[in-house]
Amino acid sequence: MKKILLTLTGVLALSTAYAQTDDNMNEATSTSSDYNRWSVEVAGGVNKVQRPISTGYFQSTPSFYNADFGVRYMFNNKFGLKLDAGYYNLSEDSDSMEFESHYYRADLQAVANLGRIMSFETWTNTFGLLGHAGFGYAQLKTEDKAFTDRMLNFMAGVTGQIRLSNRVALTGDFSTIFNARQDMAWDGQNPANVGRGFQGIMFQGTAGVTFYLGGAEKHADWFAMDSMLQQKIDDLEGRLATIETGLTDSDQDGIPDMFDAEPNSMAGVAVDQKGRTIDRNGNGIADELERYFDTKYGTSNATASSGADVKSLINDGYVNVYFDFNSANPTTESVAGINFLVKYLKANPSATTEVIGYADEVGNSDYNKSLSTKRAEKVKQILVDAGISGSRLMISGNGEDASVNKSSKEARQIVRRVTFKIK
Repeated sequence: MKKILLTLTGVLALSTAYAQTDDNMNEATSTSSDYNRWSVEVAGGVNKVQRPISTGYFQSTPSFYNADFGVRYMFNNKFGLKLDAGYYNLSEDSDSMEFESHYYRADLQAVANLGRIMSFETWTNTFGLLGHAGFGYAQLKTEDKAFTDRMLNFMAGVTGQIRLSNRVALTGDFSTIFNARQDMAWDGQNPANVGRGFQGIMFQGTAGVTFYLGGAEKHADWFAMDSMLQQKIDDLEGRLATIETGLTDSDQDGIPDMFDAEPNSMAGVAVDQKGRTIDRNGNGIADELERYFDTKYGTSNATASSGADVKSLINDGYVNVYFDFNSANPTTESVAGINFLVKYLKANPSATTEVIGYADEVGNSDYNKSLSTKRAEKVKQILVDAGISGSRLMISGNGEDASVNKSSKEARQIVRRVTFKIK
């Protein structure tokens, strides 16, 4: 019996040590606040003794009743310990001589969350499974004889779980109890007459309720560490993807898109620290291009060669006319940009141009399509009033420009515009 006791004690010690080691290993990724560890367990059910029992005495199959009460602490979401106590009423069936015995026990048991170990969380968040085993102290008494049989026991079993909420779970348990040094038969009428070792055997089945204690959302029974880590990994990967996307420099102005207030600025044009085209007079033309236009394409320098350069710049979107929100009238500052187009068209009488209107994404798409057309028509009228024949001007409303961040006020200002295409 000593060898058996030493072996079982070793198993229990190793389980507890592994639980503590596993808890330390998980400390880097979880804390005690991640899940609750304490629980209280109440259960009741039936029992059936196997041996020893006196000749002529029989117990019902199953026999009512027994009651269990326990307190459990989980080191982590896989291993823990529980201290529990049980009471068992043992009585005869209809074919037996009368007897009534009472069995009391208290055990310290190691608990393994088999549901987490076998990754139940991959297919259910409702059903769980616990395994438990441990040693304890027990007493057997009977109604008609004044004696107390004191013994050691070993108990092992499995407990099925049904989670009703994060605070309550239903349980169903099946366990086997082995008694050592049992001197009397279960009926209490005669000596046991058994050898050394764990000779007394009893089976029990119970149904009960587990109440989870603590301030966290879930108990360790239902806390899936792997799932939590995977969620954290997914979150980090999502953040990295957002950063990588934000570091893209769409307009190649040296400012990443996530910090760029004007992510579609003209290529090659100087920008400020926020990626905005430098346009101090707000006329829709970058300052450095404005100086180039004044130098290369002033009224006295309107040559064919310089005109070709200007045509390229206009067609590449370096000249724009801007509008306020929900307005078809150009801003006062950006009207000056039309002068460059007027200069070009007067210097190149055979040239025609397409006047293209845009709107931001705010509002109804059909309305924005109409608004972009009205903006193009307004700019055409300004060109006609400046002496350009309407037959040389074609208008089109391209509706919404979705190339910028819709939530950015500055970006929306950029796309409320009219651009030109020289043909």
